[in-house]
Amino acid sequence: MTQETMDETGYEAALQAARAGAAEGGVPIGSSLAGAEGVIAAGHNRRVQQGDPTAHAEIDALRAAGRRSSYRDLTLYTTLAPCALCSGAIVLFKIPRVIVGEDRTFSGEIAWLRERGVLVEVLQDQRAEALMERFIAEHPEIWNEDIAEEPAGS
Repeated sequence: MTQETMDETGYEAALQAARAGAAEGGVPIGSSLAGAEGVIAAGHNRRVQQGDPTAHAEIDALRAAGRRSSYRDLTLYTTLAPCALCSGAIVLFKIPRVIVGEDRTFSGEIAWLRERGVLVEVLQDQRAEALMERFIAEHPEIWNEDIAEEPAGS
């Protein structure tokens, strides 16, 4: 499998996971992990569904991947720029490469990841951006909770 094919497959798995999260009424962020063997795990933000503040998409994908002796041969795909929590997990597990769907609705910790040697590529995927824009417009209180921001006017 070429790198380009792996990236297309890995990112599409993340996008499908984001759509699944939206269909469940959750925050529409998806993530997957892939390597030479293809996609090994996918997950989506389940904070609303599980009432778990740490159930972010990247963390869900890592949980689905399970224990591994190393994550250094994997690429993490995510539909939205990773937050501090998820970026910390990426650095902790030494995941060398992250493909991000978009960083316009949330800029995340891309610069921090790059400072720590993680190769980060941002696609500016309109599909991911549209999912987030719709969710933020319809559920600003849940989005603010997800990124630990105070609601406007507080």
